[in-house]
Amino acid sequence: MEPNPNTVADGYSRTDERIPVATSTTPVAPPLDFDYNDGVADPSFDNDTNSETYGSTRTDERIPVATSTTPVAPPLDFDYNDGVADPSFDNDNNSETYGSTSGRGHIVSGRSGRDDDDDSSARASQTGVDAHLQHPNRPHLEQSHEGEHRYDHGDISALKITRATKLYAFCAALNSCNLGYDIGVNTGAGMLVQSSLNLTDLQLEIFMGSLNLFAMVGALGSNWISDKLGRRWAFRIAAVGFIFGTVIQAAAGGYPSLMMGRTFVGLGVGFGLAVDPVYISEISQAAHRGQLVTWSEIATNIGICLGFISGLLFSGVDESIAWRLMFALGAILPTCVIYFSTFVMPESPRWLVSKNRESEAQEVLKMVYPDGYDVGVIVQEIREGIEKESIAEHAIGWDVILFPSPAFKRMLMVGVGTAIAQQAVGIDAIQYFLVYILDESGIKSRNAQMGILIVLGFIKLAVIVLAGHLFDKKGRRPLFFVSLLGCSISLFLVSFAFVGGRSSEGFAVFGLALYMAFFSVGMGPGAWLIPSEVFSTMIRAKAMSVATFMNR
Repeated sequence: MEPNPNTVADGYSRTDERIPVATSTTPVAPPLDFDYNDGVADPSFDNDTNSETYGSTRTDERIPVATSTTPVAPPLDFDYNDGVADPSFDNDNNSETYGSTSGRGHIVSGRSGRDDDDDSSARASQTGVDAHLQHPNRPHLEQSHEGEHRYDHGDISALKITRATKLYAFCAALNSCNLGYDIGVNTGAGMLVQSSLNLTDLQLEIFMGSLNLFAMVGALGSNWISDKLGRRWAFRIAAVGFIFGTVIQAAAGGYPSLMMGRTFVGLGVGFGLAVDPVYISEISQAAHRGQLVTWSEIATNIGICLGFISGLLFSGVDESIAWRLMFALGAILPTCVIYFSTFVMPESPRWLVSKNRESEAQEVLKMVYPDGYDVGVIVQEIREGIEKESIAEHAIGWDVILFPSPAFKRMLMVGVGTAIAQQAVGIDAIQYFLVYILDESGIKSRNAQMGILIVLGFIKLAVIVLAGHLFDKKGRRPLFFVSLLGCSISLFLVSFAFVGGRSSEGFAVFGLALYMAFFSVGMGPGAWLIPSEVFSTMIRAKAMSVATFMNR
């Protein structure tokens, strides 16, 4: 009988890297404790020489293979390895340090005789099992979801962020400026609106807080728009909502028309918050996603600063006109978003693959990844992830969210819980009523209030930029703990400024500045970074809608 050409000499099938094939000379390796294996065949495989260095196969770098001369290595304690090929590997000398990679990231055992100093210096550039261990010069990065090329993980210096990726992430993040501007402009205009339209405290509170209610509705609808019409159409619809809302608010003659404009603005906020992190995560390389997804939060804070600046800009204008001009300026940013989403931003590669437009997806990925990168493999993995998602969708639909399995339940608890925690620390209440807090502390001058708002806004923005780098270097959890602890202490300081019937201007401003800084170092950007990473492709669109809904 002719030997099966799909059988590799080391005991594994070419067509299925997960199934051991028994041979007459090689026993089957005992079962290993791992959950996920998605090896990709090595195109450099030679039919005449299909034996590898002990301990790995060409098609699967994660499964040690028993041979007749060497015992099986002890089980390794890891769940997922997405190594990158070591360019320094020499085919004539394939003995590497244990845990390093050869060829296309295959785990190789056997030591080459290097001393410990060489091992420690080389580990920073290696991307096998050892490269997933903690190292002072290299962050611990893992794949965030299925459906993307695993070789783009590892050493950040191996892949640079392309200019196109930065441009597309910037355009997507600009949509978040709309939310930030609304927060900033309402902080400065709230007292002016109340005075001009003779609103009661309750009416003003409803006006401020209703944004979150309408945003919840917009977030739930963003799932359908984003999946059916595409990410770019979701951006346009969100921008149109902002334009209508700001124009109606600026021309409002009473409370009903003011609330009508608020409705459109809230819907736009909901659409935008749900689609921004999804688009950026799908258009960016996973190794740099932590930095790029935080651009959305950075843009939100830029918008807040712009809103504060508009208050200072019109501080010399009559109060009944100033707040209308401040609202009207909010139509500029969404107009830019419509332009960018139509003429600059490409569609998400994942959405294009889902619509059987793989050639277009490859063209987009060629711009996102460096020249010569194998984008065809990325498209294939995206296709496989979408097929899994489609099977699950037809089988259970929203049941995967409403009645999740233990694994999905953990994803939802982390992702949705993080989004809830961002609002639980009281950021919206603080930001919307900053002017009232300053007024109660004794700062009555309108120019002084606007100046302090701008300083607080830039403090928040500067720390957000710093956090974008710290998330990839220090990890998510440590920054979250620091942020939560710092926010608690800062709010105590603010409250003490009003204890005893006497207010302290300096104490209140200092506490507010600390609060903005601690919030921005963790809870601000992390609330959207974590959900975009933790949700599997199978539930990502729906789960992001739920996370945005609960965040509002």
